[in-house]
Amino acid sequence: MTIRLVAVDEHVLLRLGLNRVVATVPDITLVGEAGSAAEAERVVAETRANVVTIDASLADSDGIGLARRLRASSPDLGVVLLSAVSDDNLLYRALDAGLSAYVTKAAPIPSVLAAIRHAAVAPHSFTAPGLSSALSRRRGQTGLLSQREQEVLSLMRDGLSLPTIAERLAVSEATVKTYVSRLYSKLRVNNRSQALMAAVNQGLLVSADAA
Repeated sequence: MTIRLVAVDEHVLLRLGLNRVVATVPDITLVGEAGSAAEAERVVAETRANVVTIDASLADSDGIGLARRLRASSPDLGVVLLSAVSDDNLLYRALDAGLSAYVTKAAPIPSVLAAIRHAAVAPHSFTAPGLSSALSRRRGQTGLLSQREQEVLSLMRDGLSLPTIAERLAVSEATVKTYVSRLYSKLRVNNRSQALMAAVNQGLLVSADAA
């Protein structure tokens, strides 16, 4: 499959550099360029791109805001956020927004190409260089889930129903529902499958296969 890529960046030289890079590989074709968010929405639609690289900071839009609008029109669009500097907070925002990848503009060429290829085949699975370390730092800073919420999440991963979780923890089902509601709020999700995916992506839980 040839990846149809659109590059969104205010700086012409950076778009030119990306064009030169992808010209050396057979599986990626740069089908469009844009220097603004407004232009990007039109170009992505016209070119039927399946991956877009977006500068994190555009004059007329935040890069993540643009990514959300593009995804509203093309839910399976792969989105790679490019940043001028390494920034944990920006990485966390990209992860929470459901983007495909985050990489700095100073990253080695193979890392940029790997991010684009990942976005093409797994647009809803997030990757970034140093992701595990960044997530460890995030857990240390926020302590996102309480111990009991973590227990409930683990039991949800194991496929237990809410009544069974209540029995296992020796609490009422209403109490378990409260914990689940808090989990959904903290993870910014609406159901169990979304919660488990978000928790794995954020390093709060190992997947069932790895458990």
